[in-house]
Amino acid sequence: MSKKITIAIDGYSSTGKSTVAKQLAQKLNYIYVDTGAMYRAVTLYALQHGFIAEGKVVRDKLITALSNIQLDFQHEEDKPVAQIYLNGRNVEGLIRSLEVSGFVSEVAAISEVRKKLVEQQQKMGNGKGIVMDGRDIGTVVFPDAELKIFMTASAEERATRRFKELQEKGDSATYEEVLHNVQHRDHIDTTRKDSPLRKAEGAIEIDNSALTLSGQFNTIYQLAMDRIVGRV
Repeated sequence: MSKKITIAIDGYSSTGKSTVAKQLAQKLNYIYVDTGAMYRAVTLYALQHGFIAEGKVVRDKLITALSNIQLDFQHEEDKPVAQIYLNGRNVEGLIRSLEVSGFVSEVAAISEVRKKLVEQQQKMGNGKGIVMDGRDIGTVVFPDAELKIFMTASAEERATRRFKELQEKGDSATYEEVLHNVQHRDHIDTTRKDSPLRKAEGAIEIDNSALTLSGQFNTIYQLAMDRIVGRV
């Protein structure tokens, strides 16, 4: 007999976590939550309100303003998955810029920010039947998730993917800038004091440096089905 489970997908930036999580949620008819989009939305708010100055996040001001930040995921008719809304405005496109990428890891390292968003994420997953991706889903948000995936790939491969995405959007960033951003985020994500990026206990590691999107999806889908029908 099948059951609904919680699927936690963690990993480094630009490993395709969101892509495979969306595909999986659609295939299983599960709820998908992009936690990275939540941290990006908070970063966007900080940029828009002057809480990032001279290349630094003004922590105290951002922490004080957290009560003014309302995040929500809403479905739109022409979109396959829910879109992130910041204070009632769809910011899905705005949060994917290189500028936001440059500060999101620093914002996500702030304990008060993490506490606020983790509480929201845990409420979203109360009923199971959810696929959530991020940096600390299997370690902090859902340590008891039935399926935990940890995704990785070389920094160079991830930078190449991200650079192509930005080129398609018309962004003028260079490959060197994107690679530096990837490496910088890796350093912050893995060394921060609060919920650093690491492989959760019991997580299955998938290095997709040489995997096709379909190959990656099929592997993770099979792992999910094994747990849903009780084969694991």
